Amino acid sequence: MAERTESQAADGQVPPAGEPIHLPGPSYLPVLVAFGATIALVGVVLNWYVFGIGLAIMIVSIIRWVVQVRQEMDDLPLEH
Repeated sequence: MAERTESQAADGQVPPAGEPIHLPGPSYLPVLVAFGATIALVGVVLNWYVFGIGLAIMIVSIIRWVVQVRQEMDDLPLEH
């Protein structure tokens, strides 16, 4: 028979977690960063203009991603 741990209550039920878990919302920005990096790498081989387009997509996506994460962090409660 398994021994009861300290986290289990006397009736066998596990108590709820002490604090809620924060998970970020879904975002399309990581996909755009990967797309921009892919276009930039293909552009290194093909053409500097293609490289510039891919680099621009990647930089704009990274900036938007950082801004989005900072806004999500500001929305968290202070005690988190």
